[in-house]
Amino acid sequence: MTGLLEIREKLKLFYSKYEPFILPVVKFLLAFVTLNTVNGRLGYMIQLDNVAAVLIVALLCSFLPTGTMVFFAMLFSLAHMYALSLEVALVGLCVYLLMFLIFFRFSPKHSVVVLLTPLLCSMHIPYVVPVAVGLLCGPAAAVSVGCGVGIFYLFETIQANESNIRTMGDEDMLAKIRLLIDGIVGNKGMLVIIAAFAVTVLAVYLLRRLSVDYAWTIASVAGAMINVVLLLIGDLIYNINISIGGALLGSLLAIVVAKVIEFFRFCVDYGRKEVVQFEDDEYYYYVKAIPKMTVSVSTKTVKRINSHSQLSRAAVPAKSGASARGAQASRTAQPSRPAGRSVVTERTAASRKSYGAGNRAQSRSSDLRSGKSVTMGNAASEENASALDDYEELF
Repeated sequence: MTGLLEIREKLKLFYSKYEPFILPVVKFLLAFVTLNTVNGRLGYMIQLDNVAAVLIVALLCSFLPTGTMVFFAMLFSLAHMYALSLEVALVGLCVYLLMFLIFFRFSPKHSVVVLLTPLLCSMHIPYVVPVAVGLLCGPAAAVSVGCGVGIFYLFETIQANESNIRTMGDEDMLAKIRLLIDGIVGNKGMLVIIAAFAVTVLAVYLLRRLSVDYAWTIASVAGAMINVVLLLIGDLIYNINISIGGALLGSLLAIVVAKVIEFFRFCVDYGRKEVVQFEDDEYYYYVKAIPKMTVSVSTKTVKRINSHSQLSRAAVPAKSGASARGAQASRTAQPSRPAGRSVVTERTAASRKSYGAGNRAQSRSSDLRSGKSVTMGNAASEENASALDDYEELF
């Protein structure tokens, strides 16, 4: 567990350090995938169904607010609808206006949910959405989830009635509009899924805010079960052909994603919880304190060992003749002693200092007291200290 906590802290530090670069990349990828999905689902206008147009718009979205991705996705889909039929575009525009009026009234900050919901529905993993949204957002986000589901089924209705719309002439304008409206309003599966997802979001939100141990885990499991039960009840009543196996697997995936979200967002140690009670002149206070599971990122202490004897011999010029032989004889006559060594330990990054020969001892004592750097050496290294400064600065 400690290793996972260290990885989490490193990821947080990495994101906080490079957030100005990571956020535009994430926006670009989300916009690129969203627009490609719209082109793949509809794709009636050839001018927009190419990679160049998608790349240009995705690059624009990477530096604009998140809501602009919803706007460009709406424009792409309306253009494709217009290429199919003017009546389809009118119906789509009315649906978008109704959705965005409700969306901007209740949850204008959850535009990412509107994008991710139809994307995950297209990938056949929609059951992750209500559980994750209930953990991360408020109850108003259920409106955003409902709008995303409605957009997905709008595309499904257009695709299902494409051949009928193409065979109708221009004089059948009302018939086209009625066909699309009946396909959207009369879709019982869409209504059941919107209701089930909304109830799941509210249930997960309320359960995760309870003052009980493991509230987020209880909310995730209970939300996944409530979602499956509601979908099965809707299938029994309206016969909407919900895949039971897909619902169960999607719910298990939703629980796994919820645990990952909990690890990064609400990782606490219930084993060390404390319940305290105190009072003042007006109130009684009952406080439950649960510490977060955190770990400090390990730092490395670098120790550098240098040999002063080799550096001193390299700094002294070579002697010649008898003086060299005499110096060698005097070194032979003296008892051997170990070569001078210096150990420099850096604990914090300090500014580089240069000391003179007179106040070197005083500066070293002050460094010892401050805990920044300690330099140890023997008499041989002290003799050559004025000729060579081995004070290392490590970062």
